[in-house]
Amino acid sequence: MKKEVDTSLTQKFLRILLALFMVYAGISHLTFNSIDFQAQVPDWVPFSKNLVVVLSGIVEIALGLTLLLWKKQRVNIGWALAIFFILVFPGNLAQYLDGKDAFGVLNSDSARLIRLFFQPVLIAWSLWSSGAWQSWRNSKK
Repeated sequence: MKKEVDTSLTQKFLRILLALFMVYAGISHLTFNSIDFQAQVPDWVPFSKNLVVVLSGIVEIALGLTLLLWKKQRVNIGWALAIFFILVFPGNLAQYLDGKDAFGVLNSDSARLIRLFFQPVLIAWSLWSSGAWQSWRNSKK
């Protein structure tokens, strides 16, 4: 699969926006929202909730910065980001099922349920804006 794909101006803008969102989310994991993020860590995870939040914050910052700055690996980073969004989904699901409030806005079952439907959007966003989806389709031709 080709590692570098030409993307449109819209893809570039949305890729930069996603990268900045990831860096911001990662920083918030490590600072002002760490307690809220701990609410998303399912009780069955065999590590401390704080450790999971810190490590996921570091991964988010790394993914955001590499998506922003490492053009030659953009396709692979798009796939890695999509996989990351898949891996954190059980935490979002557990938060919904356990009825745990977080962030001041996830304070009802309906708000937590609606949030679950944004995970596929984030997955598609990472694959489309990075050119990963286009690269995969080109490799099938």
